[in-house]
Amino acid sequence: MIAFIISRILQALPVMLVVALISFAMFAYVGDPVSIMLGQDYTEAQRAALVAELGLDQPFFVQFARFVGNALQGEFGLSYRLSRPVAQLIAERAPATLELAFCAAALALLVGVPMGVYTGLYRNAWLSRFFLTFSLIGVSLPTFLIGILLILVFSVWLGWLPSFGRGETVQLGWWSTGFLTWSGIKALILPSITLGLFQLTLIMRLVRAEMLEVLRTDYIKFARARGLANRAVHFGHALKNTLVPVITIAGLQLGGIIAFAIVTETVFQWPGMGLLFIQSVGAADIPVMAAYLLLIALVFVTINLIVDLLYYAVDPRIRSGFGAARGGH
Repeated sequence: MIAFIISRILQALPVMLVVALISFAMFAYVGDPVSIMLGQDYTEAQRAALVAELGLDQPFFVQFARFVGNALQGEFGLSYRLSRPVAQLIAERAPATLELAFCAAALALLVGVPMGVYTGLYRNAWLSRFFLTFSLIGVSLPTFLIGILLILVFSVWLGWLPSFGRGETVQLGWWSTGFLTWSGIKALILPSITLGLFQLTLIMRLVRAEMLEVLRTDYIKFARARGLANRAVHFGHALKNTLVPVITIAGLQLGGIIAFAIVTETVFQWPGMGLLFIQSVGAADIPVMAAYLLLIALVFVTINLIVDLLYYAVDPRIRSGFGAARGGH
């Protein structure tokens, strides 16, 4: 297990270095940080002093090495727009995005998997047809349109749920949560549905397709021939093997939920990292953009490692294959 984890971490290091290089390239080739920080009126002496302070007069690879070293310590400099440490800004916005992503992922898994199992087991039932028709909405409609429609129905027409903001939050150390207040929970409902609907329909269709394929395999026929009950066949054998590819998709989709919450946070004015990134793009706030890019890459790499570990634990073929590969060397 330890060797497996180390091998995956070594594979992830080049990915993070490439992303770090792309993030650093934004400092060098997107806009002029000196002009942004000094404004319109500055002297050449002020410009030269700031260039020296930022280290922009040093060779490219020296600047890149310093950028990587600072990133490893969680230091990304000051925001051009807000003149505050970028790490502090992200720490303030991260709880909102992570809570929204958690609710959307929980909705997608807790609803999508049972719907996929049902439509796989009862293909011709009217409820299965309804689920498949419903899934077309999540697949075909863009996220921003789903959010606007939900706001129109539940906020404007019915007035049941808030249309923007996070509601009241409770501070638990450095973490701010909306789970402990009624207004915070109500504010989570519409953004969570908007963000999780596409993932829900994707997981439902994947589970259905895998379930239909597994039910046609020989070991399922053998289990039926042994006289096992349908419940044991469906949930003890079929579902267990169906969930192996679902783990991969669900893990990658969780990373996608965090990375692409930008649209949902913009529609609902959700005070998370996605909204911060959009505002930073408009103001050419390069330090925030670079830090966000690195953070999302780290999220994907971490989730990919967790998915690989789950595969390693669930699928004995991977354990035997990894052991054979080590033995061959």
